[in-house]
Amino acid sequence: MNCQLEVFPVSKICNVCGKGPMSGNNVSHSNRHTKRRWLPNLQSVKALINGSARRIRICTSCLKAGKVKRAV
Repeated sequence: MNCQLEVFPVSKICNVCGKGPMSGNNVSHSNRHTKRRWLPNLQSVKALINGSARRIRICTSCLKAGKVKRAV
């Protein structure tokens, strides 16, 4: 199975689906809002891309869904 690999220049983005950081607020008990970020769970794996093994960073949801073929 070959996947379409998009090369994103930043490190916290999945190379398969493009999932990246999300932003929102921490809300304290007194209802004060401060900014925070949720980062995707990225793993560095060796995958077969166009017949050759390459190291890419993909999120665990893409890894679990089988969107990439891991190199042995």
